[in-house]
Amino acid sequence: MALRRTRGMTSVASAVSIAEQLQHDCSSLLELYRKRESFSSSMTVTDGRLVPVQLSSALLGSQEKLWLLHSALVQCQGLMDKAVTKEEEELSSGAMGEYEKQRKMVQDRLSFLIGKTEELLKSQFGSTLKPFSVAPEVQCPSILFELKLWVYRVFKEIDYWAKMSISTMQALNREPTVVRRVRRSTRSRR
Repeated sequence: MALRRTRGMTSVASAVSIAEQLQHDCSSLLELYRKRESFSSSMTVTDGRLVPVQLSSALLGSQEKLWLLHSALVQCQGLMDKAVTKEEEELSSGAMGEYEKQRKMVQDRLSFLIGKTEELLKSQFGSTLKPFSVAPEVQCPSILFELKLWVYRVFKEIDYWAKMSISTMQALNREPTVVRRVRRSTRSRR
């Protein structure tokens, strides 16, 4: 039993570590993007969330929070893919510099975190992933400056969800019901 509990908690700790790396990488990406586009470091964009998922309800259990987090991360991935495509079409110089490498690192880390949350859903709760609703198709701005601001907002959104991933999974790691579920599933496999 202790081994299963440790493995379950290790998976959560591993997911937290990946989310922390994503948040760090995303902060670096935002800084590189601000420099690249000559945006002031005090610039703020306040048009609301791009990913309309709410994790704050006290009525949500661990499984629902992890499920919603997974959904939000998948939506972030869709936004990131769209932002990269639009950037390459409209803004790219064709060179592979530090910014492009950092952007690729964020994309890869985000994909890895999505895989880890999926793994946690399956291992912690025995959930099989069902289709979930994704935000409606996003229309990218056609005016160049607005497109640059939108790309910045996408990166900020990923940064926000990386932070939400850290706090959600840390709470999951401290929650005793997760340990009981892991123990119960261990017993049923014997």
